[in-house]
Amino acid sequence: MKTIKKNLGIGFIGGGFITRFHIRSWVGVRNADILGIYDPDQKRAGEAAALARQLKVGEARPYKSITDMVADPAIDAIWICSPNYTRIAVMEEIAEAVIKGKGELIGVTCEKPLGRNVREARRMLQLVQKARLLDGYLENQVFAPAVVRGKEIIWARGARLCGRPYLARAAEEHSGPHMPWFWEGELQGGGVLNDMMCHSVEEARFMLTPPGASREELTPVKVTAYAHCLKWQLPEYVDHLKRISGGKLDYDSRPAEDFARSVVEYKDRQGNILVVETTTSWCYVGAGLRLTMELLGPEYSMQVNTLDSGLKVFFSRRVKGKAGEDLVEKQNAEVGLMPVVSSEEHEYGYTAENRHMVESFLEGKRPMENFSDGVNVTELLMTAYMSIEKDKALPFPPPGLDSFIPAVARGQWNPRKKK
Repeated sequence: MKTIKKNLGIGFIGGGFITRFHIRSWVGVRNADILGIYDPDQKRAGEAAALARQLKVGEARPYKSITDMVADPAIDAIWICSPNYTRIAVMEEIAEAVIKGKGELIGVTCEKPLGRNVREARRMLQLVQKARLLDGYLENQVFAPAVVRGKEIIWARGARLCGRPYLARAAEEHSGPHMPWFWEGELQGGGVLNDMMCHSVEEARFMLTPPGASREELTPVKVTAYAHCLKWQLPEYVDHLKRISGGKLDYDSRPAEDFARSVVEYKDRQGNILVVETTTSWCYVGAGLRLTMELLGPEYSMQVNTLDSGLKVFFSRRVKGKAGEDLVEKQNAEVGLMPVVSSEEHEYGYTAENRHMVESFLEGKRPMENFSDGVNVTELLMTAYMSIEKDKALPFPPPGLDSFIPAVARGQWNPRKKK
C-alpha cells in the first residue's frame, strides 16, 4: 500500500450523473483534491473534470485509461462510479496495475451496488484484498445527517430508558432512472430492487444497530419479498422506453421490476427479533425523489421524509420554461407548490460519506462502510429475488445463493406473461 500523505489525490472512474453528485459534495470535504477523471467517453470525462475545477475542489483532468490514472503518483485513491456492468473489469484493471507495480494506491471506494450478484460482489472484495488496498463502500444514506442525528437521539434517550428499537422502515421512490442502461435488467443486474433497495436495506440495518457496534451485532434469519412491473409495462410507457433507448428497451417482453418490497427478519445477540421493512419504486409520481425512513421502539419513533423540506417555492401555470432538476432530484414538475432540497449532496449523505472515506484513508484505516458490507447487502438483495421467484419466505442464507442470478438479470422475467 502507498505511503499515506497529508492530502489525497482522488481519481474518479465514470464521468456521469453520480460522479458529478460526488464532485459537488466535495466542497465540504477536506484534505483531498479531485485530480482525475476516467470515462470511455472523453467528452463526458472532460465535462466532469471541468466541474471539479469550476468548484475549486481540485485541478482535475481527463485520463486516457484506468491504468494511466493508477500509474500517476498524484493519484492516491480511486472512486469507482462507472455503470454496474463495468465494475468487475474496472476493479480487475486497478488490481492488476497495483499488483504489477505500475502504480501505487492507498484505497478504492465503489458506488452501490458492489456487484450485480453475490459472485460479482465477492469478486470485488477478493480483488481489493489481493491488491492490499483499503476499501470503502459508498452507501450514502447511512451518512445522511438526519439519519445519523436521529439514530444518536433515539439510542441515547429512547433505547437507553425503554429498550432497543425493533422495527426500521425505509423507502426510496421516484419516477425512473436517468440513463437507459439502468432499465435493462441484464446490464444493471435487475430492476428497482437492485437499483434502490440496496440503499434501503442497509440504512434500515444501520438504524437498528447500536451505536459503535459492528454489523455482526445483527444476524439476518429470514427474507420475504415481492415485485411487479406496475407502470412501465403499460403500452404508453413501453413505447416511451423504446424511444429513449433507440429501440433497445422492450418492456413488453423483457421488463424489469418497477416496484419491490421486502421484509428482512434479524436477531440480535440477545435473541430479540428485529424487522426491516423496505419499499422501492420507479413508478412513484410526486415532486421528485422521496426518501422516507422510520425507526420504532417501545415508547418512541423517528421519521425522515426528504420532501418535507424547509424550503418550498410556488410557480403559477404562467411560469413556463424548460423541464429540469433544479429543485429536487428526479423532479417531475416546474409549476405549483414544489419542495426544494437546498443541498442534496449534504442532505442525502454524500458530503459526510466522502469525508469519512478520505479521513479513513488518511489514517490508514478501513472505512466503517466497506466492501464486506457491500457483499452482505448483495446477499440480502439476491435472497429477496429468490423469494420473489419462489413466492415464499426464505431462510437466510438460502441454498444456491452464491451462484444465483435473478431471472430479470437473465432477461427471463415477465410478470404479465405468467402461466
